Amino acid sequence: MKKKLLTVILAATMVLSLVACGDKKTSTSTPASASKTSTSVSKADDKKADEPDARGMLNGKFVEKRSISVECYDRNVSEGTEASNNAWTKWIQDQMLERYNVEVTFVPVSRWTEKEDVSALLAAQNAPDICYTYGYEIVQSYAQMGGVIDLKPLLDENRDLLNNMFDWLGESVIYQDLDPATGTLWAIEGKRNETARINTFVRKDWLDKLGIAVPTTKAEFEAMLVKFKENAETLLGADAARMVPFSMSSDVGWRAANIIESFMDPDITDKELYVNGYDDRKFTENGTKEAIRLLNKWYNEGLIWKDFAIQATDSTAEDDMIKAGFVGAFMHNYDYPFRGDVNSINYTLASLVEGGKFIAVNCFEDKNGKYTKYSYSNTGDRKAFFPATNDEPVASLCYLEFMSDPSVVEFLQMGEEGVNHTVDAATGAWVYQQADEAHHDWYVNSGKNIDYTLNCNGLRLATPELTNLSLAYGYAEVDPADVKQAIEAAMLDARAPKTVSVGDINAETEGVDLATKRDTTFAKAITAAVADFDTVWDAGMAEYLQAGGQAIIDERKTAWEATYGTDTMLP
Repeated sequence: MKKKLLTVILAATMVLSLVACGDKKTSTSTPASASKTSTSVSKADDKKADEPDARGMLNGKFVEKRSISVECYDRNVSEGTEASNNAWTKWIQDQMLERYNVEVTFVPVSRWTEKEDVSALLAAQNAPDICYTYGYEIVQSYAQMGGVIDLKPLLDENRDLLNNMFDWLGESVIYQDLDPATGTLWAIEGKRNETARINTFVRKDWLDKLGIAVPTTKAEFEAMLVKFKENAETLLGADAARMVPFSMSSDVGWRAANIIESFMDPDITDKELYVNGYDDRKFTENGTKEAIRLLNKWYNEGLIWKDFAIQATDSTAEDDMIKAGFVGAFMHNYDYPFRGDVNSINYTLASLVEGGKFIAVNCFEDKNGKYTKYSYSNTGDRKAFFPATNDEPVASLCYLEFMSDPSVVEFLQMGEEGVNHTVDAATGAWVYQQADEAHHDWYVNSGKNIDYTLNCNGLRLATPELTNLSLAYGYAEVDPADVKQAIEAAMLDARAPKTVSVGDINAETEGVDLATKRDTTFAKAITAAVADFDTVWDAGMAEYLQAGGQAIIDERKTAWEATYGTDTMLP
């Protein structure tokens, strides 16, 4: 048995993998548009119409019930529901039984330690039949040991079942990770329907109170931070000592992205962006060091939260501090102050301080005077894959097809009218609202239910027009104008990375704790004395490169040139 053969190998590599490593009544009834059964073309032309095909399916549905398990992220939301057992999961289970006669069980995995948890499940051979992860190196590692199913022949043999998936993702996304040398496909990328990424947010009411214009350059942003610090007593009164002009977390590469990317060459080639792009925090890109030097200056001038480097990933300390009104500026996901309904940052601030709110600004200019930043590509999201222990790969494909159906995604993201959304009478926008206490089982633990819509990241309604309109109205207790401004700010001068298909990069599975070394170097360099900055940064970078970073860069360069020759830009 395949499972037994893998036991020793996978268990032995578990440690290495871990080291290598964001008005209707409530009802579970199905919307009419979400109850259609996918059509299937018979795999045997001479098969009788009432006989199941070679897969045991008749009219696209299994004659005998099949069972699969599916990973789902658990964010441990204190006021939320059990991630693997709630109204949403029950709806999915009912639908999969009705459409395909497939029984679904959900397996929760911590969102905050998902790479480690998925690795542990794979090593123990207890992984769900359908796994997904943001860390492709995990998939590669286990694929090399025979622990992951090659999806290419599976897709070829069952293309007739997958019309929605091919319509939604398209062949370029589905086969993005196809190895051109071996023809293997270990995972299917998800697709982003919203590509806005990161914004810089500042306290609008503080600007107004101090008579400061909205900053439009690095120098103006820095001057603003200084003014916040100097006027702490005016802004915070008895809490002046708690003033934090600029806040960020230990994930510096994400939380200072707009600064880092403004120091990069705006004319950087696709090749250079890819070769140094293994680390999506831009750690090894040219220009990053000078961006961190600026943060080092600010830190030593008391403009940055002194405790940023010691906060655990899942700590609420920073959010609590921002909501309490002690922070003047921060960078985060493009819509971060609006998330969370009555628990959102802007809603909480407004309840504490009249007019209190954060607005999105562009103030980190590049050498050409523009606000070049990197949006999401519409690919490169979570990677869905099937462990070798999966005994129901066709049923698992049916699940991916189900999650590609636009009516399914629409229902999971917006739910029932009157429970999870209302329709604005004037504009027709679907206005999201969190389920109330009476309908608590329909509580949405993650924005737009992203933890269930595993190959769709971002709002996807019936038409692009309705989607864009509803995005601006998509946050309860938030001014749609602020959301619209945030989307526009995030997309101004934004550049989406091109999709590069060069096959697996083996060195990406061999680096030793690179993410930790990166974050440690960021933190040490920012908090170092100004005179020690170069020494600290250079030592940390050297350690990162020696631990596997340089090998990744070298292999990526070789793979690019083997695929694209002397071209440095993609069409």
